[in-house]
Amino acid sequence: MKKTGNYVTGRWITGDGEGQPLYNAVKGNIIGYASTKGLDFAAILDYARTTGSPALRKMSFQQRGLMLRALAMHLRNHLDKFYHISYQTGATKADSWIDIEGGIGNLFAYASLRRKLPDTPFCTDGEAIGLGKAGTFMGQHILVPKEGAAVHINAFNFPVWGMLEKIAVNLLAGVPAVVKPATVTAYLTEAVVQEIIASGILPEGALQLLCGSAGSLLDHVTAQDVVTFTGSASTGQMLKAHPRILSENVPFTMEADSLNCIVLGNDVYPGMPEWDIFVKEVRKEMTVKAGQKCTAIRRIFTPADRMEDVWKALGKALSQTVIGNPENETVRMGSLAGQQQREEVKAQVQKLLASSQIVYGSLDSVQVIDADAQQGAFMSPLLLKNDTPFESEAVHTVEAFGPVSTIMPYHHIDEAVELAKKGKGSLVCSIVTSSDQAAREFVLGAATHHGRILVLNNDCAKESTGHGSPLPQLVHGGPGRAGGGEEMGGIRGIKHYMQRVAVQGSPSTISAITGIYQAGGRTTEDVKHPFRKYFEELQIGDTLITHKRTVTEADIVNFANVSWDHFYAHTDHTSLEGTLFEKPVAHGYFILSAAAGLFVDAAKGPVLLNYGLEECRFLKPVYAGTTIGVQLTCKEKTAQEQKDENDIPKGIVKWLVEVTDQTGEKVAIATILTMVRRKG
Repeated sequence: MKKTGNYVTGRWITGDGEGQPLYNAVKGNIIGYASTKGLDFAAILDYARTTGSPALRKMSFQQRGLMLRALAMHLRNHLDKFYHISYQTGATKADSWIDIEGGIGNLFAYASLRRKLPDTPFCTDGEAIGLGKAGTFMGQHILVPKEGAAVHINAFNFPVWGMLEKIAVNLLAGVPAVVKPATVTAYLTEAVVQEIIASGILPEGALQLLCGSAGSLLDHVTAQDVVTFTGSASTGQMLKAHPRILSENVPFTMEADSLNCIVLGNDVYPGMPEWDIFVKEVRKEMTVKAGQKCTAIRRIFTPADRMEDVWKALGKALSQTVIGNPENETVRMGSLAGQQQREEVKAQVQKLLASSQIVYGSLDSVQVIDADAQQGAFMSPLLLKNDTPFESEAVHTVEAFGPVSTIMPYHHIDEAVELAKKGKGSLVCSIVTSSDQAAREFVLGAATHHGRILVLNNDCAKESTGHGSPLPQLVHGGPGRAGGGEEMGGIRGIKHYMQRVAVQGSPSTISAITGIYQAGGRTTEDVKHPFRKYFEELQIGDTLITHKRTVTEADIVNFANVSWDHFYAHTDHTSLEGTLFEKPVAHGYFILSAAAGLFVDAAKGPVLLNYGLEECRFLKPVYAGTTIGVQLTCKEKTAQEQKDENDIPKGIVKWLVEVTDQTGEKVAIATILTMVRRKG
């Protein structure tokens, strides 16, 4: 019988002893064993810190992003293998698509974030902060990769997505990972890691895998490590209280199963599009992955006068769900991940039945096709009804982690808000309503208790990714019972694996450290115009001091005629009383245009085009007779990738534009971007 392997310290190792048996969730037979017994957990973490960490920290965000992209492309070539194994976990093809291709999609999403990050191993965080009146002392927050490992302890329900959505973030941040998936479905995670390691795309030590018990792993974590956990709230709280995590102040992020809810708006009635949207969403969230999702809908709140209509409509929808062998193309709901999971769900349902009743489904029987209902871990969807949600605590505290949900009544939006909050914190809640006002009241009332809120109506339903779908661009997590942490969230997620440090010094020093020119820092003037320099030749702080020009009344009039901007402040002498202006003022965009006329080098050269304007401020009125000059300084550089061999090698250069008048005061500042040719 195959033994699931562990990839640690640069090689595949099977643990000692027989290990924990692994089952085919559909057929019930043993398909392998998993063990981590005998592994040196201290050495595993040390290998991540001493081998994986230095390699990743030397890479820039651009290189790490391209690495993730290459990994995603590689894994897409092995989808058939992953799907075949995934069916053994009880997942249908649609379930597996979420797990496998959803996980790969996270790699692509985080790979694309490289475009928002510099071509360096670290980045700045927020704006520079002046700390002295004379401008010689300042501060800047920077983010550097932590020198430890990301330890991911994942749940059984998404053996691929659970791993890939986490490592996409820590790898882009420059931190290696030690992944410990739930043992029951670890054989699928192992298959994906086998392909990752075989590809050679990741540097050695960047990813290690433990298939079995976590053993003494947490006994060896340090303050430079980050621990994440996905699973039950009780297990998460136990891990969070681990003595080593507390004594070392190890960052700990928990994403726990929660009592997520959905609300049917008081404005929605049978026959409306939103009614059908609501029914479809609940059915989907109860049956996808057989309800084994941390984001699945557990509580359903409907207007009291529509309770019966709703549970009958949901019952009809659920009755059309074909249950059975996931490899059968007609099947829409597979089995739970194993017999143990089924028994745990049934035990939790019994607790709920003390105050609720089943209105659809059976706790003891289920009709399946192409499978044995008892040999496989199959279970009927169960819709429960509770008429007293304010008096019944179990419906807000007990979670049956399967195809189980409870419908409850409310009378007005304030009650819906209070009932949503009774879950004591969730990953997600939804409201289906055609009323934007009702949506506003609910969102602002319930936002404190949820990590994400989906507002569904007919306008967005076709494009909506759904109640249960966390997205890489948005935070995944929630307060209270949901764990109090967050994952993903685009660049926000990357920061969890980086150390934020406030750096203080002179503008010149901060410029040298960050690679971004800070106003007031040392500059370098050259006889060669900066627009005559290739991307590689330009240095941060390269500066051009232009000649000057005097703004005339004709300039103001002509610009108004050319731009059609006849705003009174520029053209009407008689309307200035009570305004900020003494006389007609030059257009701000004329000042910017005039500045460009002063600093641009007209001849063809390495500058390919004007790429845009990032920020601009007009600081002081410019009247006819004012003489202006410009200081143009190279602020920041980012190389661009070549799309193909015919693509011109180039990069984006940011320039600080400072426009001053004859008194030396700044009248305008801006950051402009140019696309500049590289020599390569």
